[in-house]
This record gives sequence, C-alpha cells and structure tokens, in this order.
Amino acid sequence: MNFYSLNKKAPNVSFKEAVIKGIAPDRGLYFPEKITPLTSDFFENIEDMSTIEIAHKAIRQFVSDDIDDDKLKTILEDVLNFDFPVVEINKNVGTLELFHGPTLAFKDVGAGFMARCLGHFSEGSKNEVTVLVATSGDTGGAVANGFLGVEGVKVVILYPTGKVSDIQEKQLTTLGKNITALEVDGTFDDCQTMVKTAFLDQDITSLKQLTSANSINVARWLPQLFYFLFAYKQAKSQGKEIVFSIPSGNFGNICAGIVAQQLGMPVKHFIAATNVNDVVPRFMNTKSYDPKPSIATISNAMDVGDPSNFIRIRHIYKDDFSTIEKNISSYAFTDEETKEAMLELYNDYNYIADPHGAVGYLGLKKYQETNPDTYGIFLETAHPVKFLDIVEDTIKENIDIPKKIIKQMNKKKKSIKISTYDELKNYLVG
Repeated sequence: MNFYSLNKKAPNVSFKEAVIKGIAPDRGLYFPEKITPLTSDFFENIEDMSTIEIAHKAIRQFVSDDIDDDKLKTILEDVLNFDFPVVEINKNVGTLELFHGPTLAFKDVGAGFMARCLGHFSEGSKNEVTVLVATSGDTGGAVANGFLGVEGVKVVILYPTGKVSDIQEKQLTTLGKNITALEVDGTFDDCQTMVKTAFLDQDITSLKQLTSANSINVARWLPQLFYFLFAYKQAKSQGKEIVFSIPSGNFGNICAGIVAQQLGMPVKHFIAATNVNDVVPRFMNTKSYDPKPSIATISNAMDVGDPSNFIRIRHIYKDDFSTIEKNISSYAFTDEETKEAMLELYNDYNYIADPHGAVGYLGLKKYQETNPDTYGIFLETAHPVKFLDIVEDTIKENIDIPKKIIKQMNKKKKSIKISTYDELKNYLVG
C-alpha cells in the first residue's frame, strides 16, 4: 500500500518511505491510499482473539509491503507486552487505561512500534536517521524510551521549558546514549513549528535524514487504533452502543479511533474532549477552523492551538461537516472543571484520574446527558503520578509512586537550552 500527502503536491510513497520522511515534501501529512474494512467475522469473534492477533489483522494492510508477517508479529509482541484494561466506573461508564507501558503513557505503543519499524528499515544501512520530535508532555518520554539504543537512529526532542511536569521532564532528559533533549524557551506550538521548519530546510536535509516521531508520522499514529479494538473486545458484552471520549490535543489518538471505525468497528460516536485550547469545539459550533496560540493548562499534553491531525479527520469524513457532526462531538473544559471531575471520580468512584483522563470523563458525561442509553469509555492516557502535584493537591491524598519513577527522578537532568530556530539548526548541522 502507498501513502499520499494530504496536500496532494508530492509523490506517493511506500509505508517505509512515509515513516522515514515523517512529513511529505509539500508539508502535507501522509495518509493511506485506502482503508479496507475487516471482515464481520473479525468483530463477531474478537473476544476469542489475543491482543497480538487483533493488532496484526488490523495493521497488516498498511505495512505488509515493507514488513513481512513474521517480523510484524515480532514487533507487535515487543510493543504490546502490557495490559489495556477497561476499568468500570459505573454501569454506563468505563475507562480504558493506557498507562501500563514503560513510561506510563498511551504513547508507548506508537513510539515503540515506530522505533522498531525504523530499526528494521535501517538494518544494513550506513545512513543514520535523526528523529526530530516536539513534545507537550508524554511524547518525549515515550519516544526516548522507545528509541533508546536503537542502532542507526539518533533522537532529538524539543520541549517547552517549564511546561511539562517534573516526571515528564526527567523521562526525556536523563537517558543519554542516542537521546538529546533541547529545552525551548517557548510553547509546544513553538517547538512544533521549529520541527516542521527543519524538515523543509535544505541546509539540514541535504546533510541529515530527518524523520518525526510525533503523531504526524504514520508509524506513530496508526498503531493507536489498537486501543479502540482492545476496548471494543472488552465492552462488546455490555450490549449497548459504544461511544469513546478521547482527551484531545494534537488529535492523533481520536483520529486513530476513527480509522478503527473505518475498519468496521461498531462505534456510535466519538467525543473530542479538550481543555481551553478549544479550536475544534469552536469549529464544531461555527464550522470555521481558526487556530490560535496555545494556553497553558494543568492538562498540558493537550495545550495545542493548531492540532496537526484534525486535517486527517476532515479527510476521512470527506470534509463534509454533516458527516463530521454525525460522528464527533467536541467540548472544552476549564482547569477548575477538570479538578472538580478528578475529585468526583475519587470521591464517588474511588478512582484516581490524571487531568487528561478527567477531561475525557467530562466530555463523556456531557454527551451522555442527551444520550443516556450508551456505554461510554473515556481514555485515561497517563498514570496520575505523572501529574503528582496537581493530583495530590486536588484529591488531598498521597498516591503511590511506582519504583521505576522514583529511580528516574533521582537521575540528573541533561538538556541544551535554545530559544530560536537558528539555534536548533546550528545544533543539527554542527
């Protein structure tokens, strides 16, 4: 299968080329030529299938030209070696916990899958690939961990100073080896703009093979569709129409869920729950897409003023607003509302949520006000310990810190401070 640029001004490429390039030369995001639905048998018998079998059948059509079945199975066994439980909150609500991986964040699967794909593609090659990635929180740690020690791959992570949690910062600044952290005096949007500019800078690309590990990269983005299939397998027995509420920043996760829907997964609706960075909720109200500078919040991984993946969602639904509206609702919530939701989940259901999961819960509650006969699943995308101060201050309880986090917090941070694109360029070409 080939992948094409959504800007339609670049040649079609293979999966391998799309992964290595990251973004098309015309600055467009890559998208698969076609999405062939899985058989009805797949969904009817999904309870009898293992995690690896589900993932293999779901992703195979997109990657099989470049990764054979045996290798793909090995990659999936390496990446999907932890649990993805749907935990019951009440009879109509469950939460899909996506924080049981190595860095306690949902991005572990996409980062691990992409790292192993790149490692596979670079076998026998003398050309080093530089993975250039911007992070608003968890991407950096997941990418750093996923790519740590991968032969032929160097990783450069840009993150906004003072705008990621202490644990998130330690996860991306303490590993060393082939991982370098650049601490940017600015916002996540500034980091992302620098990354996108570097990809189009011939002074850099003539010397280095750059690729991105943000959700703009197809190998980071597509594996996230597994989550929705794993959740469907667990929730199918509820016998109700299923809706998913996804805390949304760059919109890669919800977009992957929509790909699962295109593969035939029975799902009634998606809720894109955001913090006050509300460009998509405003679009759903006004039909006008107006990016704006991001605002810092307690759910920092969603502090995105111009979500890259929303163009993929519009493309899937043929940019027809009535189709988008039929499949997606989007609501924005303040930090105060987020804290109230965290407290409600703890006091009423004895469940500790991080701020992002709490926003997902709020989106689901709002949707179910008018759609009560649904089974709603909100995504819990990071372990609450990653937002320790906010969580403990909100629920007025101390939470247990996993041993691997304690170990990492004691390591020394190493980062290079930059404030301009020229400083990034000098680092890359120097």
